[in-house]
Order: sequence, then structure tokens, then C-alpha cells
Amino acid sequence: MGLPSGGSKQFQPTPPERGSFPLDHEGECKEPMRLFMQCLAQNNHNGRACRVQAKAYLDCRMERGLMAKEDWTNLGLPANEQLPKQ
Repeated sequence: MGLPSGGSKQFQPTPPERGSFPLDHEGECKEPMRLFMQCLAQNNHNGRACRVQAKAYLDCRMERGLMAKEDWTNLGLPANEQLPKQ
């Protein structure tokens, strides 16, 4: 569709902002996500109480290429906190 001036506006795609990542269509990280959400529900949505579960979920996403690998401290999580055994 042209503009009233006779020109046409071209769509310019832009990359997602930091923090945007692909959806997990295959459900590869469904279980860690479920455990994280369950923890949040049990702890009145207190994220601090669910850091281990959050770390497991983010680790799953990073390992499967569903988000860029990031240093734990950049994600607000301690690097030395152990992940739960899967």
C-alpha cells in the first residue's frame, strides 16, 4: 500500500531487545519452568526463594539455544549456587 505522497514505506525489521528470546515450542524446558512457577506460587511470588529453580530454568534455556549464554551475575544469580540434579 502506497503513501498519499506516492512513495512507499518500507518495513525495517529490528532485532529483539535484550531479554527477548524464542519461545520453547518443543517444551524442552517445560519441567524446569513448571518447578520454577510452582516455587513462586508456594512462596507468594518471592523470586529470592526460587533462585535455584530460576537458575535451573535459565540454564536449560541457555544449553538448548533458547536464549543467549549469559554470565550468572548478569542475570542476578550467584555463580556458585548449585543447580538441582536432573
